[in-house]
Amino acid sequence: MTERRHHRPLRPGAAHFDALPGGPDPAVLAEAAEMCATALVRGTGPGDDEMVSRLVRLADDEGLDTLATLWSQAPSDSMAGALWRLYALRSFVHAAPHQVAAEYAAGRAAVPAQEVIAGVVDPPGPDQVRDLVDNVLAGVAAADFADALFRAAAFAHVIAVGRRVLGDVDVRQAARLGVMAEQLHQAGRLELAGHLGPTR
Repeated sequence: MTERRHHRPLRPGAAHFDALPGGPDPAVLAEAAEMCATALVRGTGPGDDEMVSRLVRLADDEGLDTLATLWSQAPSDSMAGALWRLYALRSFVHAAPHQVAAEYAAGRAAVPAQEVIAGVVDPPGPDQVRDLVDNVLAGVAAADFADALFRAAAFAHVIAVGRRVLGDVDVRQAARLGVMAEQLHQAGRLELAGHLGPTR
């Protein structure tokens, strides 16, 4: 019987893992998404000028859609997740402005303003939501980010109600908008408490 010689297994270096098929590490992407979202909303600290420049170049060169792709897998109670939901709401308004206007009108007629979303007496209309989200994503509404989240939540709620009132769409679509409204509202509460995104 021939004696088998045991060899210590080879330990692959970083180059081995880089060569494997597949995309970037999901954990790294999640961290990058949160850092990017936080920098857009809050700005960066002293000495982070290079990071700001890189984010601006990324947005200019690749477009906002690239950033949104990073945010799309983030949980709703994170900064990246909150920005993804704002971006999705903005895209929805841009894609079907006439439909959204009709749903908004129907929703406003069916829901008393004081019952829309706590803290939002007068929910914004489609054009205002477009401007509101554009301002947040442009980094000019950081001081009022919680208010922006509450107002976006109120808008999503009104649209969800309007869709149910009109009855000409899949009820699941209205339900998804209702869930988005709740998630945006919760993100606003977390922002007020200082728990949305990295510690300030």
